[in-house]
Amino acid sequence: MRKILLLGASGSIGSQSLDILRRDRQSFLLTGFSVGFHVEKIPEILKDFPSVTSICVRKEEDYNSLITQYPNIHFYWGDEGLREICEEGDYDMAVNALVGFSGLVPSIFVLRRDKILALANKESLVVGGKLIKRFLKEGNGKLYPIDSEHVAIAKLLSRVDINDVEKILITASGGSFRNMSLEELKNVTPEMALNHPTWKMGPKITIDSATMMNKGFEVIEAMVLFDLPSEKIEILMHDESHVHSLLKMKDGTYLADVSVPDMHGPIEYALYESKVDFDLVKANSLSELGDYHFHKFDPNRFKAPLIAVAAYEAGGDETTILNAANEEAVYAFLDGKIPFTDIEKEVERALEKIAFDKEKVSLRKILTLDQSTRRYCAKRFERR
Repeated sequence: MRKILLLGASGSIGSQSLDILRRDRQSFLLTGFSVGFHVEKIPEILKDFPSVTSICVRKEEDYNSLITQYPNIHFYWGDEGLREICEEGDYDMAVNALVGFSGLVPSIFVLRRDKILALANKESLVVGGKLIKRFLKEGNGKLYPIDSEHVAIAKLLSRVDINDVEKILITASGGSFRNMSLEELKNVTPEMALNHPTWKMGPKITIDSATMMNKGFEVIEAMVLFDLPSEKIEILMHDESHVHSLLKMKDGTYLADVSVPDMHGPIEYALYESKVDFDLVKANSLSELGDYHFHKFDPNRFKAPLIAVAAYEAGGDETTILNAANEEAVYAFLDGKIPFTDIEKEVERALEKIAFDKEKVSLRKILTLDQSTRRYCAKRFERR
């Protein structure tokens, strides 16, 4: 039986992970979780999972209140608490469903303890991919992706010889504004941006989908996870989000992972360490895959993926600036401080203005650069 630590239990991936743990109590035992600000979720989770012995919350005042309510549970709080629960918790596998930069340090400490990491946190690989690859190569822990695109790629690559693959195609819905021109984007509101056409996700990820920064992050993730150069990876626009990723083979055929847009399947793939049955679709053309709509990716319409990949290929810790500036710009847009079209502009400006180190990346350097980038962005947005 696997003991599970679930980071981000109150979010979309976290709640769907709990669904799977409820269905298979013979294979999994939930021993710890984090809920951030959503402490109202704690009683319900504890009712379903009395096996829990440790919980992390965001605020110190919640921590002080909860330690008296639940004296038999070890509570943690804040970013330091996330690190500590990963260092001290009783678990075999950690599901990292945290959103944003806060997920990086937990990922590092899970692997340092030689545990299994089921990873839904994009930023862990975007910012810390070089560190995580180093840990894995040194034999520290195991990593299974949860992103639907990377689960699909892992499935596809398990059935072929990599030398027979011409390209990996990562599909993209295009987000809330995929049918709008650049001119029309100037007047969009946060409410409009949060209305994703095919997926139900949190606000930060939904905005990243609309800018397609998330797709740039996913290309970086694929480069890290599968040791691929960017030239081997392409983005393919796909309206319905049923085809999660494809392989274009050198003989002209396609191999695809096809299913409805639901994250339970990718989460199961990670929780069961890829030991699940799955069917793949082989086709001679994209039209043979079904009644779907595919479009060529337009880099002039969606600049963010190119910005992201260029930052990764620059080497060093430039992706720390990329991620921090993007997070701050997304939340500035959601707060009404900047227009939607300024998100990628602010990211480009930060990458241009902030110095970064091309030498060997370290966690300390990443944490320092992340904070300095956020201070730079905060000053920019204060003047708006």
